[in-house]
Amino acid sequence: MERHGRPRIARGRRQLPYHPLVPALLEVRDLAVHYADGHGGPVVAVDELSLDVPPGEVVGLLGESGCGKSTLLLAILGLLPRSARVVNGSIRFRGRELLGLGEPELRGVRGAEVSIIFQDPALALNPVRRIGSQVAEVVQAHRRWSGRRCRDEALSMLAEVGFPDPVRIHDSYPHELSGGQRQRVVIAQALACRPALVLADEPTASLDSTTQAEVRGLLGALQRRLGLAMLVVSHDLGALATLARRVLVMYAGRLVEAGDSARVFGDPLHPYSRGLLQALPRAPEPGSSRERRVPSPIPGSSPDLARLPAGCAFEPRCADRLPACVDRPPRETRPADGRQVRCFKYGG
Repeated sequence: MERHGRPRIARGRRQLPYHPLVPALLEVRDLAVHYADGHGGPVVAVDELSLDVPPGEVVGLLGESGCGKSTLLLAILGLLPRSARVVNGSIRFRGRELLGLGEPELRGVRGAEVSIIFQDPALALNPVRRIGSQVAEVVQAHRRWSGRRCRDEALSMLAEVGFPDPVRIHDSYPHELSGGQRQRVVIAQALACRPALVLADEPTASLDSTTQAEVRGLLGALQRRLGLAMLVVSHDLGALATLARRVLVMYAGRLVEAGDSARVFGDPLHPYSRGLLQALPRAPEPGSSRERRVPSPIPGSSPDLARLPAGCAFEPRCADRLPACVDRPPRETRPADGRQVRCFKYGG
């Protein structure tokens, strides 16, 4: 993303073009996840959510903190806390239903076929174990290889993620590395078994702006080189504009817009999507006499997921609200080829 302004869409990526007829690697249908709020009522973290991730495709999931993005990733991996339960829906990977699998079967999927990059490497890594052993243990969990071969694979993976001195990194402890180096190690863990699908949960959130750009570039290069499918969760429009071919916008547990990233960022349909873009500062074009645009934040705050309104959850914050918005949630409509939106402006 440019330092100030509308996200710049990366060009020339060799991902598979999105098409709804391409068999999806990951299929999520009508997923609903509720948390217990301690007072007898549910907190609706994910509601009626459906999405596809085709092979070799990078799909971005955009939304404010608390909208249900991380809950979705945990549900895919079967890692939801005890306070959460899936009340409806289906999650299929390569045609296999993941919901209802026992823990031994899920352990065979996690890391080997579907892996995750957590947002805070300082918490994801064990502070008292050397880096190499933490990468090698992922391989050991899924491959019947000797300890030496697992060590060699860990060294190879550390080199793959850009370390010029993988032996030094292999023998280091997490506290001896910078934040950007630790994030590279977490990426190495996620890719150690060459999974088909990588879930990235705010992979640049804990890094400074320079290191964020480096990590985004690394993820993009690895995705192309290894042919990975990725579901990248973020509230950073720049990260998604750089990485994702297709973007899904999430608000209060539901998808409110979906489409090609260039079209979503260039011509957003949903008022929430438009508000996210308007909240970014924008510098004038080089040579322009225009002044730098002051960002315009979305008014109000995110809704209480334990007390969602009967109508559209965004209605209290929306400048384009219609009378129908307070009565019932809008249905998903397709106002243009390849685009989806939940808004009464488009028929809903």
